[in-house]
Amino acid sequence: MSDLASSSSTVRLILGLARPHRGRLAIVLAAMSVETLMALAAPWPLKIVLDEPARAALAAAGVVAIALVGGLASFVDNYVTERVGQGIANDLRLRVYTHLECLSFSYFDTHQTGALLGTITEDVETVQDFVSASLLAIVIDVTTIAGMLAVMFWLNWQFSLIVLAMTPLLLWFVMRFKRAVKQATRELRLRETDIVSVVQTGLESIRTVQAFGARDVEVARLAAASQATVDAALAARRVKSLLPPVIDVAVAGGTAVVLWRGAALTISGAMTIGSLVVFLAYLAKFFKPVQDLAKMTNAVAQANVALERITGILDIEIGVRERPRARVPDTFTGAIAFEHVAFSYVPDRPVLRDVTFSIAPGQFVGVVGGTGSGKSTILSLIPRFYDPSAGRVLIDGGDIRELSLDGLRRQIAFVLQDTVLFHGSVRDNIAYGRVRATDDEIVAAATLANAHEFITAMPGGYGAAVGERGVTLSGGQRQRIGIARAFIRNAPILVLDEPTASLDAESEQLVLEGLSRLTKGRTVVMITHRLGALRDAGRILVVHGGVIAEDGTHAQLLALNGVYAGLFAAQTGTSSAWHAN
Repeated sequence: MSDLASSSSTVRLILGLARPHRGRLAIVLAAMSVETLMALAAPWPLKIVLDEPARAALAAAGVVAIALVGGLASFVDNYVTERVGQGIANDLRLRVYTHLECLSFSYFDTHQTGALLGTITEDVETVQDFVSASLLAIVIDVTTIAGMLAVMFWLNWQFSLIVLAMTPLLLWFVMRFKRAVKQATRELRLRETDIVSVVQTGLESIRTVQAFGARDVEVARLAAASQATVDAALAARRVKSLLPPVIDVAVAGGTAVVLWRGAALTISGAMTIGSLVVFLAYLAKFFKPVQDLAKMTNAVAQANVALERITGILDIEIGVRERPRARVPDTFTGAIAFEHVAFSYVPDRPVLRDVTFSIAPGQFVGVVGGTGSGKSTILSLIPRFYDPSAGRVLIDGGDIRELSLDGLRRQIAFVLQDTVLFHGSVRDNIAYGRVRATDDEIVAAATLANAHEFITAMPGGYGAAVGERGVTLSGGQRQRIGIARAFIRNAPILVLDEPTASLDAESEQLVLEGLSRLTKGRTVVMITHRLGALRDAGRILVVHGGVIAEDGTHAQLLALNGVYAGLFAAQTGTSSAWHAN
């Protein structure tokens, strides 16, 4: 049943991708029809020469004309098919990537990035190659087989029955063989994906690998994955290598029967030499596409596996969906409220149970709690990275599920524990918060974030490349660029998730100065394990046991001598039992 559902999904995907290219596919079909007709006409000049030598000039002209028309048709169908294949690959690549961008964070927690990269690149390329090359050849071969059978029956129906009797046996063998090839191809593709994942992880973690002297460990991982790929490739090749010899022997047997019987007929005068030569030419051309179809089992299997992996991603349900009539919100005042919110990442293991609180516009609220208490989950629910399993999250009194996702998130700025920088210039990374920001706005934002000084000291200034994931910058510098990015966004709601967690004292001070400017006039929700940073917060929410256990100012919560007081004592004293989530 699952195979049937997968096949149905794959067919729908192919039809959907082909629909925008209907016009070009019609051109391809017309060109292939001409090409097939020329293939059928190709042996006839030889028959004319053998049976009617006086018409040799006509036969010679026919050879040239057939070659010219067939060559032109071949050029048209190859070029246009390549355009269709490239167009489909482009559409498919964008569709897969766009769908991945819409999936919930939990999907990426359980799937290897290397496997997803392999699907977007190698699997899409496999489909493109199949559409551009193999699919065209299959269509031509099938139409050629049908046309040649018709002409062969007209020439000699007895010989044709011999050919026709062999064909179902060959096709049956090919279909039986296809399952083994597909399974071997699927296993090989999985092993190739493992190589991508191992290499990607090793390169992304190169500093950790070298710091721990674990180069041999990573090389061993790659060696194991590579050897598994070699074994899978050899197993696949063993299966694929069995098919061509079987087909060749069957073709040779059919040709031998026709030669033996045809020689007798020409001696008795029941058949002309020209007709026998034409029939043998058709016979060779007939079995050639049959052989090609058999040998294309590998290409078909590879395309099948690739499409299965692609549809496997596209069939994943988007966790957070925008409602059909979602509205683009007006500018928020910044009031946030949770009403009896419950949430769990895994069924029957709730993280939040019954969370209710409200934040006034412009209020600075800290959220603290022990490891796994759910404080990061609260932050993730505000921009709808997840939807609660019960209850509602409101902004300015309205359920955020009624808003468009882009409209909601455009009015929320983020400064996270580790600011991610993209490959490109400093200017581009700051402008990531608002792509159309001017140079003056970028400089102003960097100045407010205490980043302008170190940026201008860099070779190239704002045009300097930051390197992969910003590795050429210190943690404090990355955080200040993150704050500048938030300034550029100029959003009424600011979410801060451990913005100073991994910084030294000097960097922390510079970041805190930038954050102090950034938080003015905005609704701020901040998670931090450095509780001293929350002394100036207007309010602190303490999450414990999946609920808001305490709510008040720093001084009020210390006076309660409850959960918060215990956390504060552990952090400021000698205890190290508490760690931030």
